[in-house]
Amino acid sequence: MKYLFLLFTLVLISCQNKHEKKLATESDNNSTELNEKVTLMTLDPGHFHAALVQKSMYDQINKTVYVYAPEGADVKDYLNRIKGYNSRKENHTSWIEKVYTGKDYFEKMLIEKPGNVMVVSGKNNRKMEYIKAAIDAGINVYADKPMVISPEDFKILEEVLQIAAQKNLLIYDIMTERFEINTILQRKLSMTPEVFGELVEGTIEKPAITKESVHHFYKYVSGKPLKRPEWFFDTQQRGEGLNDVSTHLVDLVQWEAFPNQTLKKTDIEILDAKHWSTEMSLAEFKKVTGSGSFPEFLKKDIVENTLKIFCNGSITYKIKGKVAKTSVTWNFQAPEGTGDTHYSIMRGSKCDLIIKQGEKENYKPKLYVKIRSVENNSNFEIKLKNSIEKEFAI
Repeated sequence: MKYLFLLFTLVLISCQNKHEKKLATESDNNSTELNEKVTLMTLDPGHFHAALVQKSMYDQINKTVYVYAPEGADVKDYLNRIKGYNSRKENHTSWIEKVYTGKDYFEKMLIEKPGNVMVVSGKNNRKMEYIKAAIDAGINVYADKPMVISPEDFKILEEVLQIAAQKNLLIYDIMTERFEINTILQRKLSMTPEVFGELVEGTIEKPAITKESVHHFYKYVSGKPLKRPEWFFDTQQRGEGLNDVSTHLVDLVQWEAFPNQTLKKTDIEILDAKHWSTEMSLAEFKKVTGSGSFPEFLKKDIVENTLKIFCNGSITYKIKGKVAKTSVTWNFQAPEGTGDTHYSIMRGSKCDLIIKQGEKENYKPKLYVKIRSVENNSNFEIKLKNSIEKEFAI
């Protein structure tokens, strides 16, 4: 077998046509900006992903963001992150945060509706309540995964999606991995028959497509240690690994293996699924949350002074006859110099497309092409080179 390592240096230059309008007053300018741009309303930002949405500025998004939240550490942490983005030396942002805090934060947002898109990233057990109310009020939704963590909420989501379509509203989830360059390349090459062939059917032992993710509770985000809220470790509020990070992986399976296809629940057959816990000491809990004791709602998950968090899970299933597997593992902290990692393989009839992020790759994701047959290697390389040049205009 011969490995071909593809290292691409892509320089993406985005050129946008800009138009300027000379307006009589500052008031007119603000009114026009609100009418032409997306205006965000950030609701109850309990997860750091709410702030990451604003890590960069976008021409299409109004720089004024309206925040509605209960008082507490979650909204303070979110605002501190935005402050950090606004004050950093390079590529600083210029967000203007209009904040309302109070027990009636949700009702206040629905009544005032200063924006047209609700951003929600926090306690997952309340996501569906927020999403349904927003759609009922005529507000588009940009939600962090997962939207639901229970079968009951999934039924509501199906209904809300239909209502949103009738109202011409959007419900989008934040699927960041679709924009990771190695994943984009893996998808593009898998759609090139002369290079990849076709996706094999796969088996339980060797699935046609595998997505594995390793995450860490204690890590650095935007150069600073990540402080997790206490509720993040309660599976009744956050959900388990099977319905949290796995959402990303299942989405990638569908997006890569069945591009531009509408899938149905009947296309899925579960072959195997399991979950397991990660143990956390009180000292580790304090390190990642800042709290010196376990809260009452976590007492149910404590065994011999150790918190057991069912945050890990794997699913092996058939999707339109192809065997797929997703797996999520959470550790407390990555070894020095490492971080969260991703592994993926798509098995084709002509080659395998593999993303690795281990020590050999310096913990940076890299895409490999593994030829199935040693015959005609030179022809394969020519076809691969031609397809890359054609697809990416290199």
